[in-house]
Amino acid sequence: MTDVTGPPAIARIAARAYRIPTDAPEADGTFAWTATTIVVVEATAGDEAGLGYTYSGPEAAQLVNGPLGELVKGRDPFAIPAIWDALVGRVRNLGRPGIASAAVSALDVALWDLKARLLGVPLAALFGQARKAVPIYGSGGFTSYSDAQIQGQLGGWVARDGCAAVKMKIGSEPGRDLARARVARGAIGDAQLYVDANGACTRKEALWFAERFADLGVTWFEEPVTSDDLDGLRLVRDRAPAGMNVAAGEYGDAPVYFRRMLAAGAVDVLQADATRCGGYTGFLRAAALADADSLPLSAHTAPALHLPVCCAAPRVMNIEWFHDHVRIEHMLFDGAPEAKDGTIRPDLSQPGHGLALRRADAEAFAI
Repeated sequence: MTDVTGPPAIARIAARAYRIPTDAPEADGTFAWTATTIVVVEATAGDEAGLGYTYSGPEAAQLVNGPLGELVKGRDPFAIPAIWDALVGRVRNLGRPGIASAAVSALDVALWDLKARLLGVPLAALFGQARKAVPIYGSGGFTSYSDAQIQGQLGGWVARDGCAAVKMKIGSEPGRDLARARVARGAIGDAQLYVDANGACTRKEALWFAERFADLGVTWFEEPVTSDDLDGLRLVRDRAPAGMNVAAGEYGDAPVYFRRMLAAGAVDVLQADATRCGGYTGFLRAAALADADSLPLSAHTAPALHLPVCCAAPRVMNIEWFHDHVRIEHMLFDGAPEAKDGTIRPDLSQPGHGLALRRADAEAFAI
């Protein structure tokens, strides 16, 4: 008989929060900020350590270092679906949406990375790689930016990185948004222009903007109304000009969230964020729902984290190349992908997702 030995048990879970100042004041239609907090999680078994992260508050680190980490220690690192169910059950009475879901997400990503490293394979291959590269779209164009900043940033993504599409924020000052969109169009030439209201518009305002943005070739209207208003999203989707997709879903925290959005016919493109929706496990479940509904799926922000799972998800349309997160991932992690010809590619020579925390660089931003 062959003696089959299983993987070493999970021995250690640790999380740390880092606060990174922005390189300029940033704002969208409903919020303004000058720093971004990233919570980094490590899961160790045997001689390997997996890494995950989320963009949330430092309270997510407290959850991981406390009840969630204690729940995971000693478990089989290959039994991720069972661990995911246990984590979701553990946060039920803590309040699953928001910080608790972010904590579960970062821990789940770390466990998938750990599993791949224990097996010595890249995550893209472990998930079942369906494509060698994933398209990206440049994302920023904050409402706090000057016209010159919009021109330089959006135009750079097209000219330098080869992006076929870029996105700008709207909604802080609605009276300026059409002029700002014209500035963006002038900077990007024939590239696709996306706009994101972050739910700032009423239904009627969104319809008014949709008609006028169509004249500027806008092909994507993200969260024209709050994503909690599924009827409003459906109204804008039904009445928006041909060729303009309505996108939403970035705040989804559970498969049922995405199922309800799809059942309402609320979107043309479903967005999911693995740093919020339950990590890679939750993202794959959202991807399965989009596939069953024959809708494209777009990964929201955190491009380095999303890359391996997006290489496998069947209907992935693109990954958001979000200015803040691209900057942070290149500041803190070795192995963060570089944009080329409007795509990013996984490094298949490295196990897991290939990211490694530069601890000395990160320490200056530790909370």
